Amino acid sequence: MANAVIVDVVRSASGRGKPGGALADISPGIMLAGVLRELLRRNDADPAGVDDVIAGCVSQSGEQASNIARTAVLAAGMPESVPATTIDRQCGSSQQAVHFAAQGIMAGVYDTVIACGVESMSRVPIRSNFQDHDPFAPLARRYPEGLVGQGISAELIAAQWKLSREELDSYAVDSHRKAAAIAASGGFDNEIVKLQTDEGMVSNHTVDETVRPQTDVEGLARLRPAFEDPSLTARFPQIQWCVTAGNSSPLTDGASAALIMSEERANRLGLRPRARFHSFAVTGSDPMLMLTGVIPATQKILAQSGLKLDDIDAYEVNEAFASVPLMWQREFGADPERLNPKGGAIALGHPLGASGTRLLTTLVNHLEATGGRYGLQTMCEGGGMANATIIERI
Repeated sequence: MANAVIVDVVRSASGRGKPGGALADISPGIMLAGVLRELLRRNDADPAGVDDVIAGCVSQSGEQASNIARTAVLAAGMPESVPATTIDRQCGSSQQAVHFAAQGIMAGVYDTVIACGVESMSRVPIRSNFQDHDPFAPLARRYPEGLVGQGISAELIAAQWKLSREELDSYAVDSHRKAAAIAASGGFDNEIVKLQTDEGMVSNHTVDETVRPQTDVEGLARLRPAFEDPSLTARFPQIQWCVTAGNSSPLTDGASAALIMSEERANRLGLRPRARFHSFAVTGSDPMLMLTGVIPATQKILAQSGLKLDDIDAYEVNEAFASVPLMWQREFGADPERLNPKGGAIALGHPLGASGTRLLTTLVNHLEATGGRYGLQTMCEGGGMANATIIERI
């Protein structure tokens, strides 16, 4: 079986996912194309040698419809012979793209694949692909009381794991503090790229717009609960309504990409692999508590890998809501210093389809900066699922 290795990983800086955001004037196809072009340029890679491009994108409507991966490949000027496909595993879409890419290489089907992701939440609002219908209507027989949105799931998790509003807000402050410190020291410089087209520079945006260095607990305490719904009080009396915009990830625009090769191909081209893939896992979980999938996914990947959590030097657990990584940390007794050490999605943003490869980008760079060996990445996903990945720094 071939070794699958990460040659390079890059991302755009995050933009606020609303009108006026730093990336709001850039179409998602151009945004992803710009990241693809820069990934290839940085590695002097022949685009004709790419066997496939696999992109994650959640809201596949409007400007993100009709296989945006293929649109971006062509917009980037890559040869027409390079195929592309777009996948949706909700928030873990581009992490799943990485799995498919690496597993295809390990199976001997591919030699070079780009796994990537994009989401423009300012131009293609979340749930815009629902249009005028309820996509969950076929589940009414199995779940007669109805499923709930992710915000309510985050509230249910906070209640079940006895996480207070103060804990959630403190965690959010730490996310911004860590991300701001890393940015100030240049710790994101190697992973953030400018966006380019054949016509020249599209965006000089290289600083994550979602990081708020001045965030403090006092300020967050003044925010109202974002998902409070009196109609749900009788059904869920345990909820304390403590999830706010301040302790949740913001709407975000962004794109990210990973150049993945067989180790033999990378060596033949004179490219230095930065990390190899060690283990993969994906699992389903309760769609009501849909954000808890990171727990069984972590259990599964640790069992498969033969590693213990203490063997892992850094854990990237996506901060969709503060209750998710805090739940995960409490469940595993994990070292808080290894958890999202450069800040997470609360500060760095959560551009849905791009978040999987964004977390991978940050994880690879952190392992290199600290000399760590193993990194674990896991993401909760809509509908009750989660992916988990373990990489080993080379």
